[in-house]
Amino acid sequence: MASIRYNSGGQKGKITYNSDIVSGIVVLSLRETEGIELIPSKSKGIKICFEKEGVFVDISVIAHYGYSVPDLAYRIQQSIKQMVESMTNYKIAKVDVHVQSVVFPEAAGPQEEAATDEEDKK
Repeated sequence: MASIRYNSGGQKGKITYNSDIVSGIVVLSLRETEGIELIPSKSKGIKICFEKEGVFVDISVIAHYGYSVPDLAYRIQQSIKQMVESMTNYKIAKVDVHVQSVVFPEAAGPQEEAATDEEDKK
C-alpha cells in the first residue's frame, strides 16, 4: 500500500492519500453506474497507477444485457474522473475500460410464462 503525497501550493504541510482511498472512490463510482457488475476478485478488476501526468485507471467490468457497451464505457470514464477529481486533488490522466463479459437475464420459468400469458389475454 503506497502512500501518495500531494503538496498543494501555498499550504504548510502535505496531504497524503493512501492508494486504497483512490481505489475505494473508483469502486464507489462503479457501484453507482447502472448496467455493470464488478469482477468478483480481490482487486475487483481495478488497477491504478500514479504518474507525473496524473492517475491512470484500468477497469474490467461485466456488462448487463441490453445496455450499449460504448455508452457504459463512457459513463464509467466520466463517473471515475468526476468522483476522483472532486474527492482528491488528483487529475485523472486516462481511464481504460475492459468489458470482460455480458450477463444475460435468466430465462423465465414455466410458471412465470403462464402468468404472463394470462395477463396478455386480459
